[in-house]
Amino acid sequence: GYSIATEITGPTTVNGLERGSLTLRCAYGSQWETYLKWWCRGAVWSSCQILVKTTGSEQEVKRGRLSIRDDQKNHTFTVTMKDLRRDDADTYWCGIERTGTDLGVKVQVTIDPALVTLQETSSFPTLNSHHLDNRSEGSRAANHRLAAHQAQSPEAQRPPAPRLQHIAASLGGRLALGLEDDEELGEAGLGLGWVAGCVANGHLPQKGHHKALLLCPG
Repeated sequence: GYSIATEITGPTTVNGLERGSLTLRCAYGSQWETYLKWWCRGAVWSSCQILVKTTGSEQEVKRGRLSIRDDQKNHTFTVTMKDLRRDDADTYWCGIERTGTDLGVKVQVTIDPALVTLQETSSFPTLNSHHLDNRSEGSRAANHRLAAHQAQSPEAQRPPAPRLQHIAASLGGRLALGLEDDEELGEAGLGLGWVAGCVANGHLPQKGHHKALLLCPG
């Protein structure tokens, strides 16, 4: 068993917040000033596990997340528990080591869960490299379709106009524009410059228009 009465006193319960810390103080009679003090965990006194203990002086002793310090002048000792966890909730004891039966007082420790703060997330989508790749692929596909359409258009499929020199050579200097055999190029006003302009600009003279389409379509 253990002795309490007025030999040692302490809080019945202490409460801490998860990830926070708590400090409790136990008091003892002056006759126990130089005795070792300890902090023990376990509901059963005879089998509780001593977690931290003083050295008989006022020097603070640390072990892991726990510390204990004896204030011999005021006949109290304090225990501090840091970085509290949910599973720290249990039955503990403030005790004094002595010959025979140690002195002790039971302390119930409870731990409240930490508040959870939800972080707001943006509702706007992020344009990542995947989206950029897809957009680039779409642009390339559109350009490909445009090029294919242009390749299939009548203008793209129309063969280039024959060169004037070849026409003049094949017809012996006369143009197949619906002219009469006795009409010279000079008489019809159809010089080499006009044919070149016709081919380049698509403008046709009134005379021989329907037959000139053979050379200057469109």
